[in-house]
Parts: sequence; C-alpha cells; structure tokens
Amino acid sequence: MTRILLACGIAAGPWFLGVALVQGLTREPFDFSRNAISQLSLGELGWIQVTSFVITACLAIAASIGLCRALTGGPGGTWAPRLVAVFGVSFLVSAFFSADPGAGFPDAADQAALLSTTGAIHMAGAMVGFLSLCAAFVVMGRHFAARGERGWAIACRLVPVGVLAGFAGSSATVMAFTAGAGLGLIWLAVVSARVRATVSA
Repeated sequence: MTRILLACGIAAGPWFLGVALVQGLTREPFDFSRNAISQLSLGELGWIQVTSFVITACLAIAASIGLCRALTGGPGGTWAPRLVAVFGVSFLVSAFFSADPGAGFPDAADQAALLSTTGAIHMAGAMVGFLSLCAAFVVMGRHFAARGERGWAIACRLVPVGVLAGFAGSSATVMAFTAGAGLGLIWLAVVSARVRATVSA
C-alpha cells in the first residue's frame, strides 16, 4: 500500500503538466507565453482543468500518506508528509476558486480589470501550496542526509531555490512562474520515486 500511495506522488506532476500541455496547445487563444495554466479553468472547457486540479490534489494527498508511512520515525517523517498534504489541499482550493481571465484568454474581450475575490483566493492558495512544497523538499533533505545520500540532500535544498526564482520572475513573464511550478511538480515525482525505491515490496 505504501508503494501504491507513493506511486500517486510520481503521477501527480506528470498528470497535471501533461493535461495542461495538451489543453494549452489545443485551446485557442491560450498562449503559454502570456497565460497561466490556471486560466485553463475558464471557458466552456474549463471543467477539464478543474478536474485536473482535483485529481492532482488527490494524488498529492495520497502521496503525503505514503510519505508518512515510509518515513515514520525518521528525520523528516513528521513534517514532510504534512507539508505535501497542504500542497495537495491547495490544488483543491485552485479547483473551486478559479483564476481571473486576462491576457486574451478565454476571450479577448473578457478581461478582469481588478483582482476578484475568487482570483485572490486562487492566488493565495497557490502561493501557500508551493511554499509548503518547497518547505517539504527542504525537510526531505534531512531524510536523505541521514541516509548518507548527499547528492539527494543537496538537490532537495536547491530545487526550492529554483521554484522560488521562477515565481519571482513571474513579474517579467508568466512563463517563469510556469517553469517554477513545473519544477516543483516534477521534483515531487522524483522524490516520491526515490522514497518508493527504498520501501520494501
């Protein structure tokens, strides 16, 4: 069961990014250079992205349970799972509170003049979620350091820097935010796979 739960962590990032990529390439006038993935929740086909948020949330929460089972009693065994669970819940928030329209999507004439309450909750949820994920990686660094896996420990401390750098660069281009979020999601998959490999079948 632990290995199955950790497999959910492996699937969460690729699932979310894969669904977003397909939609971004097929839904006009969406443009990755101008629009955030969250905006795919808008429009007639927005239910696809909403569903993707919910499924990703469930996968991340399942992964947090798997991490709890796998790391119990060791360094990082208390807070890493909790922080990943917060990350998962943040995706549920994103599912039920959509981003605001803008930058020509979903319709060129449909632009949010001001940040709406729903949009603000969406942004706050994303911020809390990814900060929690970054913190989880730092905590996981303790787990790998205790196992003598120095390279993994260093990587778990460097990846959050890349994620946060992407978010900081979002003021210049939305693609920086997308890259930062993508890095976090992919590293969750990588870490889940590594922990799963150490769990006895």
